Amino acid sequence: MSVLTSAEQPRLWGDKRFHTWNTEMREQFGTKVFKVMLDAGFTCPNRDGRIATGGCTFCSARGSGDFAGSRRDDLVTQFGKIRDLQHRKWPEAKYIGYFQAYTNTYAPVEELREYYEVILQQPGVVGLSIATRPDCLPDDVVDYLAELNERTYLWVEMGLQTVHESTSQLINRAHDTKCYLDAVAKLRRRNIRVCAHIIYGLPGETHEMMLDTARAVAAMDVQGIKVHLLHLMRKTPMVKQYEAGLVRFLEMDEYVKLVVDTLELLPPDMIVHRLTGDAPRDLLIGPMWSLKKWEVLNAIDKELVSRGSWQGKFWAPAT
Repeated sequence: MSVLTSAEQPRLWGDKRFHTWNTEMREQFGTKVFKVMLDAGFTCPNRDGRIATGGCTFCSARGSGDFAGSRRDDLVTQFGKIRDLQHRKWPEAKYIGYFQAYTNTYAPVEELREYYEVILQQPGVVGLSIATRPDCLPDDVVDYLAELNERTYLWVEMGLQTVHESTSQLINRAHDTKCYLDAVAKLRRRNIRVCAHIIYGLPGETHEMMLDTARAVAAMDVQGIKVHLLHLMRKTPMVKQYEAGLVRFLEMDEYVKLVVDTLELLPPDMIVHRLTGDAPRDLLIGPMWSLKKWEVLNAIDKELVSRGSWQGKFWAPAT
């Protein structure tokens, strides 16, 4: 059994070998902080015809907000219900209002202000996380986000998914990678934190293609990342691609190795918001192993240990 030299000792964030969201929140706020997932009733320009129709082929009918509050409730009611559920586990926690479902800057800025401010007024809220598309950040919206960034803890989350334009066309992403990079630059000029979302297991992508996306994110001026496993859900356009043989489910071991390969490439200061997730059981077609979320996370930890590795082990800053 090999022994690490002092120069090779793994970097730790708490008891983890990657820069976890939980560690970052405790450093920022001195306590547990969890995201309260909200559905403010937005749609998406990739659904309503302004840019395209049909939406991204993997996206569910709830606009990737399957675990958010119900849009039948107003935002304050949604917030209270989701908060109370999570409070059973973390009674002393603080909260970040997470505008998750659909495209959460796709409205006039006056309307956005109304939605965001009512959540900021809720007791215990320390910040906001706003999920959106890179083509939905007009100047007046970015001005307002910059204002928010001066007075609360703010993240803007954007779905890159892949850097490969061939895959982008297959999944009907309806924006190119340049659009994404331009949006990141626009937000960073105002010092707004950005979290990039990527998906592993998209149609036709090889291990190396997926790591190309990881390398691209590692080189971007983004402060956080979410790594998603592709979930195939019922009633999504991707079902037809699956039936046509274009979609292959990743095996759990394959995904775990991909995630650890990715962590090794990321800069150590990049905050890992998520490394896996699950989909509603009644909607999920596959891969079914993804429902065992904690088994996946534990396997990632074990793979890091077995490799003697950690986030940033092979990261090389740009010269």
